[in-house]
Amino acid sequence: GGTVRSYPKNTVVVSEGDQTDSLYVLLEGRVKAFVSDEGGREVVLNVIGRGDYFGELVLDGGPRSASILTLEPARTYIVPRAEVERLLSENPAFARDFTRRLISKVRSLTTQVRDLALKDVYARLAAFVEANAVEQGAQRMIPEKLTQNEIAARIGASREMVNRILKDLAAGGYVSVDGRQIMLHRKLPPHW
Repeated sequence: GGTVRSYPKNTVVVSEGDQTDSLYVLLEGRVKAFVSDEGGREVVLNVIGRGDYFGELVLDGGPRSASILTLEPARTYIVPRAEVERLLSENPAFARDFTRRLISKVRSLTTQVRDLALKDVYARLAAFVEANAVEQGAQRMIPEKLTQNEIAARIGASREMVNRILKDLAAGGYVSVDGRQIMLHRKLPPHW
């Protein structure tokens, strides 16, 4: 069996490089998986929501490949590696779900790597805005309140670049930013 643990917002649950070997199932809240360098620059690999899990890469016995930070109060169910291995061998439905989720994470990381290598910062920002905007009444907006640092980390860019692009888009009447909330007024231009 496993244990249930609760964490407040902005808590590091696991750190990159740690030698721990449990799988975490997210029962409540949202967390982000990120990697960072000595200077504190970070790149967000993905945001994980309720019902999903993280920490599965420790099944190879290696160190943690990324850090996990809670974005809101969270509860996890922590499953020891031996138990995960037992579930994988004895529970085909679990094994299938586990494999499907891994495939989906690999796909999304592949897209991210391709975008980092082949798209410029503007194209990545525009794609991020498109992917995260939702209809709200008569207009489209990004529901999550995000700082420029957070956006930069999600798209693998500097805060300065994100700031310059958003300023230009606002000046052109494409977007407005109010209290960290990005509103879209017109379709973003194909190039910046």
